[in-house]
Amino acid sequence: MDHYQGKILIADDDREILNVLRLLLEGEGYQVVSASDGQEVLEKADSTVDLYILDVNMPEMSGFAAGAELRKWTYAPMIFLTAYSGESDKTMGFLAGADDYIVKPFSNAELLLRVKALLRRAKNYSRPAGDGAPPEKTQKTVAYQDLILDQDSQSVSRDGAVIGLTATEFKILELLVTHRRKIYSLENIYQSVWKEEAVGDAAIMVHIKNIRKKLGDSSRNPRYIKTAWGKGYYAE
Repeated sequence: MDHYQGKILIADDDREILNVLRLLLEGEGYQVVSASDGQEVLEKADSTVDLYILDVNMPEMSGFAAGAELRKWTYAPMIFLTAYSGESDKTMGFLAGADDYIVKPFSNAELLLRVKALLRRAKNYSRPAGDGAPPEKTQKTVAYQDLILDQDSQSVSRDGAVIGLTATEFKILELLVTHRRKIYSLENIYQSVWKEEAVGDAAIMVHIKNIRKKLGDSSRNPRYIKTAWGKGYYAE
């Protein structure tokens, strides 16, 4: 495959893993930039990177810390690699801004599937953080209370100001808003957005928390994403 698929920044302090990832991704047509620690990730990161694959345990600066810094200015998809599969570790990853989480050792096929899925979901979402320009008007917009969801650019605005959601956060909000009053369990949301079986509740709960925070919503008396206790979430 020789056509350009996108630019991916990979980071791991294990040189052998870096080489394997580079060969795998370049073989699929991706441009690859590599780093050996979190600090180097921040030095090499820029607006041309389409996706980040970060190992959690790296010297100088961890993947979690680097990811949290990246999320201050970019919404590019982010995958964390880790040797730990505990629910608390995954929660930390999603709080740091992860879109996905892969436990080592992983198969090459699994990694590629997740990379392609994330890039496919995010391909129209390229607006940088802090861009206050309203989304261009298109035929594919959904109005929900005082929010406007633009399904073409995958952006959310309120009173003309863009609210910075990641591609995954947008997909979750879009799912609920386009199916009003339908209650989605955590498993339903995961399957609808990730297109695979749920691996735990932490991912969705953290994303819902992040969406509410960015929308300026209250978890106790939410305006946009309602909680059906013991059942899931919905939008009125």
